[in-house]
Amino acid sequence: MTPFRRKRFGQHFLHDPTVLERIVAAIGPRAADHLVEIGPGRGALTRLLLDAGNGALDAIEIDRDLAALLRTEFAADYPRFVLHEADALDFDFTRLAAERGGRLRIVGNLPYNISTPLLFHLLDHATAIEDLHIMLQREVIARMAAEPDGDDYGRLTVMLAPWVTVEHLFDVGPGAFSPPPRVWSAVARLTVRTEPAFAVSPHFGKVVAAAFSHRRKTLRNALRSLLSLEQIERCALNPGARPETLAPEAFNDLAKTLDSAPPS
Repeated sequence: MTPFRRKRFGQHFLHDPTVLERIVAAIGPRAADHLVEIGPGRGALTRLLLDAGNGALDAIEIDRDLAALLRTEFAADYPRFVLHEADALDFDFTRLAAERGGRLRIVGNLPYNISTPLLFHLLDHATAIEDLHIMLQREVIARMAAEPDGDDYGRLTVMLAPWVTVEHLFDVGPGAFSPPPRVWSAVARLTVRTEPAFAVSPHFGKVVAAAFSHRRKTLRNALRSLLSLEQIERCALNPGARPETLAPEAFNDLAKTLDSAPPS
């Protein structure tokens, strides 16, 4: 029996063979890879990955009915297929990488309703990950790959910047899914940097969140609760500039000002 779609999991099952093949080609699975698929659903991409990557794949699926289907479909024929019936938001990717003996290559049509927190969770395990090939809402991919001073540039862009490079690969129309979503999707490659682009301050996330809490505000106004006018100026930044015009490292410079500040 085909499992029902569960709306609370944001499920839209990719079925278009051309799109599936393009994703596998973009990944280019190798025999020695440690592939991890998040949200395999009914297994359309799973089978292609197993065949292309010499049959080694860890899959993370939260839906118990789909997990049962996946076990039936793949466990017998692919001895190196391992299914984790778990929530990817709580999953320990660092531990899995240690068990597999190398960094992971993450693949997934990520649920749009948890995409941002899931990306931040994956960043917490960045040292265990080689790259990610993910499908998300097209607007989210645009934000991830945006450049400073563009309409899509924002908190997500800046938070990803120290850890990964982002490449928008191709767009995917609603008709490639069952049921079709109301939005276009896109596939992106995120390559994890071997070293962060800069030494990230522990206050980086706080400063970035405050800066983009209200679009179009100046640095002076957006960061008023964290930094004084003089502190902003000491970073060689114009307090009247808008956050969306700053490069990611500029936010880190602001954050480092708080590193040496006495606790309030």
